[in-house]
Amino acid sequence: MPVEVLLYKRVLPHGPAVRIRRTSPDGAVPVTAVLEVDRRAGTPREGTGTPPSLMTAEGKTDAEVMAKLEPHAKDDRAIIQLLRERGLR
Repeated sequence: MPVEVLLYKRVLPHGPAVRIRRTSPDGAVPVTAVLEVDRRAGTPREGTGTPPSLMTAEGKTDAEVMAKLEPHAKDDRAIIQLLRERGLR
């Protein structure tokens, strides 16, 4: 089972955490990462289970997948739109 690494995290004003998580094993090429929102952030249930991914990216390095996903992760409007498109909000 691959070890998942948190590449980015920020907490939204209303509580949930936006995360970019590498899902591919360390040293694997391509690097695969997902953008997700953990609605349980800040609660006793934080970290239980895996939230559905809003976006997936592949690249040669962590920096390359971050360049693809981070602009969306930093944009509250983009997060809301992705949640609505996936029927999660």
